[in-house]
Amino acid sequence: MNEFDVVIIGGGVSGCSTFYTLSEYSNINKIAIVEKESKLAQIGSSHKANSQTIHDGSIETNYSAEKASKVKVAANKLRNFALKENLQNKIIFNMQKIAIGVGDYECDFMVKRHEAFKEIFPGMKFYNKDQIKIIEPKIIEGNDGRDRPENVVASGFDSDWCAVNYELLSEYFVQKAKQKQPQNEIFLNFHVDRINIKNTGYSILGKDNREIYAKFVLVDAGSYSLPLAQKAGYGLDLGCLPVGGEFYFTPNLLKGKVYGVQNPKLPFAALHGDPDVFVDNKTRLGPTALATLRLENSRHIFHVLSPDLLKLDLHLDVFKATYDLIKDSEIRNYILRNMAFHLPFIGKRLFIKDAQKIIPSLKLDDITFAQGYGEVRPQVLDRTTKKLELGEKRIRTGKGLTFNMTPSPGATSCLHNALVDSEEITTYLNATLDKERFLQDLSPEELK
Repeated sequence: MNEFDVVIIGGGVSGCSTFYTLSEYSNINKIAIVEKESKLAQIGSSHKANSQTIHDGSIETNYSAEKASKVKVAANKLRNFALKENLQNKIIFNMQKIAIGVGDYECDFMVKRHEAFKEIFPGMKFYNKDQIKIIEPKIIEGNDGRDRPENVVASGFDSDWCAVNYELLSEYFVQKAKQKQPQNEIFLNFHVDRINIKNTGYSILGKDNREIYAKFVLVDAGSYSLPLAQKAGYGLDLGCLPVGGEFYFTPNLLKGKVYGVQNPKLPFAALHGDPDVFVDNKTRLGPTALATLRLENSRHIFHVLSPDLLKLDLHLDVFKATYDLIKDSEIRNYILRNMAFHLPFIGKRLFIKDAQKIIPSLKLDDITFAQGYGEVRPQVLDRTTKKLELGEKRIRTGKGLTFNMTPSPGATSCLHNALVDSEEITTYLNATLDKERFLQDLSPEELK
């Protein structure tokens, strides 16, 4: 009989990092991951699905100083792990990274932001237009070959370990965990249908009628976490606004990561560009953002609608919250523009206008749609307040069952969240967790 102390549902980077953390730092000796795909990290953590970035708050202009301070601590755990394991230029990559302001309003914003954030990020530099021209010439080169007319400034780093292949990282976490605890198991092609109470724990029932048992169940299933929670009777006050992001490729035009100033009203990532860590000699631009009726970017052409999503969102509260969002003209125009990106002929022409804010000399022939790239991110809607809950969301039942929904920066915070979840799990199971050794290895500044 497949009985485990802990079962983690979801084999992306969040689930795999907790699998590693429990295997390495706790005395729990029977842990399993169940994953619906035939390989780990094939949905949100796939190398095609995300921006390949450690989001530490330094160049993400929608982060407040307070949020950046917290996210930096979480991000450093991931960076320290990768460097400690000598994963440089295999899983973690070094490049320059900057956030740019274009035009007087954005330049003024970036000047003030840099002053506030340089205390949080020692070594962060400010760049004027001439300095940007040296490190990222394509940002300054206009479409006539001369310098673009607007003022441009930037804030960031000449060099940082800031790019990650989260798919390979997920596989590495599992490899390390299995070396430490060979009896821990991975179940692939196991699509969970529901979680039922069984004796003093839970049974996890697959759609193919396979069944395994656990004393504690941690759900790290991305867009599928909330449907599983509601089937189990939790999170009934929540809905979901799935937002799909897609990307374009250009030739190798940028030397590092280039982010823009984010509109604070928009809950979606602003368009940015960076060298792809998996495909050589390509710059990736995006993401676009489009509300979708799917919980993932299915590889099957006929899977255009998710029945689970209908069950989540067929409520007046969800429609009201969505209506309130699109009443705002800036949000509505943004949504309509992103819808237009998908239209034949004119879509690419509209996208390039946005992309030219970063690379003004970009031409239509330079960009190609990155087929199969991008993924759906579940933005959680609170039906009580009728508002979007931005960032990560966790449902703790206190009964040995926890559900995580982790849009950005969930991948960046994977080890930080793994520690939080591991503390809850070991406390519930009366097991021990060597938190001090975890912090000594990955976040020594927290021990000071």
